[in-house]
Amino acid sequence: MRRGALIRGGAGMVAAVGFMLAVGAWRSGDLPWQQQVTETVGTRGADLESMSWQLTSHEGERVSPQSWIGQTSLVFFGFTWCPDVCPMTLLNISDWLEELGPDADGLAVHLVSVDPERDTPEVLADYLSNFDPRISGLTGSPDEVAQAADDFNATYRRVPRDDGDYTVDHTAGVMVFDPDGRLSSIIDLHDDPKFAVPKIRRAMEREV
Repeated sequence: MRRGALIRGGAGMVAAVGFMLAVGAWRSGDLPWQQQVTETVGTRGADLESMSWQLTSHEGERVSPQSWIGQTSLVFFGFTWCPDVCPMTLLNISDWLEELGPDADGLAVHLVSVDPERDTPEVLADYLSNFDPRISGLTGSPDEVAQAADDFNATYRRVPRDDGDYTVDHTAGVMVFDPDGRLSSIIDLHDDPKFAVPKIRRAMEREV
């Protein structure tokens, strides 16, 4: 079942957000006051050129970190059954891209799934259709996802549920890489939203 049309502002956005969070809570077995436990991604120095992961995009294309060299990149880890953090992060990113205007067209923006068992390219494509179309989804085999998480210093943990299903605890935070492939900053889950776009612009202004 699709989770609504592309989310925009106003009353429609409020309704869509409520719907997506409700679906996420139902799927994960969490209630709004029992939010998924997450950590902020680590700040260990990282650069794309030193990474070795390879993943598949929601369009079925193979992607490597070297593909992003020369453009500013935004990366975060999550999954389509996430009850709250992931849809809210995607909404925030959609807002940042809108605020950046035409400058955002040169960005590489990616959600890396930590749930490869359920998040096939087709599932990611359907899920991301609710957000800004410039956001790409990446998935792969469990080993490929584990390699990507290690390269980005992200962690995730599959958590069984009483009903026999599972959810996934994972790090939160959007990593911003400059065009040279160096980690420029991290937009923390708890950051004041007004600081997000300036962080992205600072990375964009660094020359390759």
